[in-house]
Amino acid sequence: MSVIINGISPLGYAEKACETLMRKFQPDQLPPVGRFHYHQGVFLSGMQNTYHLTGNKKYFDYIKGWVDSIIWEDGSIHQFDPGQMDDIQPAILLFQLYKETKDERYTKALATLIDAMDKYPKCKCGGFWHKSHLPYQMWLDGLYMGGPLLAEYGATFNKPEYLEIPVFQIQMMEKNTKDPKTGLWYHAWDESREVSWADKETGLSPEFWGRSIGWVPIAILDVLQFLPKDHPQRGDLERIIRELMTAVAKYQDEETGLWYQVVDKGGMEGNWLESSCTCLYTAAIKRAVEAGIMDKSFLPVAEKGYTGIINRLKEDEKGLIIDNVCVGTGVGDYKHYCNRPTSANDLHGVGAFLLMCTAME
Repeated sequence: MSVIINGISPLGYAEKACETLMRKFQPDQLPPVGRFHYHQGVFLSGMQNTYHLTGNKKYFDYIKGWVDSIIWEDGSIHQFDPGQMDDIQPAILLFQLYKETKDERYTKALATLIDAMDKYPKCKCGGFWHKSHLPYQMWLDGLYMGGPLLAEYGATFNKPEYLEIPVFQIQMMEKNTKDPKTGLWYHAWDESREVSWADKETGLSPEFWGRSIGWVPIAILDVLQFLPKDHPQRGDLERIIRELMTAVAKYQDEETGLWYQVVDKGGMEGNWLESSCTCLYTAAIKRAVEAGIMDKSFLPVAEKGYTGIINRLKEDEKGLIIDNVCVGTGVGDYKHYCNRPTSANDLHGVGAFLLMCTAME
């Protein structure tokens, strides 16, 4: 049963958020305009979930409108960088479009994007670099940008070897970034130990950044949807979610139900409560409980996070305002994360909100 606040269900809030951005942007004007990029991909993934729950075809048509503005009829992609997974992530939208239209442009585009993943640069350990111009760096964000795509491609086209790639990447990321004391995962790891933010002994970045950790369980839960029930690594992936989200739950702000930009340093000068990580953690815990991965005793954590986000929403004549969203960041020290600007209704903030609302429904 979903949580009703102000007489509105989570799905009702998802629809209000979709309507707000649909009024603001024609599909082909979603920023960054003309580029195949995860900002649009995350937002439209949330809209796709809303479409699945409502059956309202205007959401499907809006998603199709954006994709068709980027992917030409011959399947070529207008603008994307094959050397960064941020520009590959929206490929997850193509499966539903092909399923409903049978338009071969989508499978041709998928082939291009999968080829980019086949050629994607890796560390010596086998982990994907975050971007081709950031050699030997693995960032948590990358699990979400590439993993669900590879898993769905493997399941859809009966290519089980592609299912093994995200499983390996998840396990490698845990091995390289998990902190044994807190159970949290550091934002990034540098295999070379040469970049300025990396610890010279461990290669680890210095802080636990909220949204980067949020991508991890969402990515794993998406991958698990396509992994066979008897897959030998399924239990290990479920353990990873359970341990990570149990650790994250301990840092929820008691008063607001939200989580901090730097997760483990709530109350420290400069730190602030960030919306998108709260949305992702809430969605992950709710989905993990529903999947039987986490105990039902964690449901109040999700409900408190959801309530905290709804309580900080604003609304004007243009629609909902989802604010206090970190605009995005590189890797850095405590001050670096705390000093990042915030935005209202940017695409990955609204996308995270939609992932939360559709999970809570």
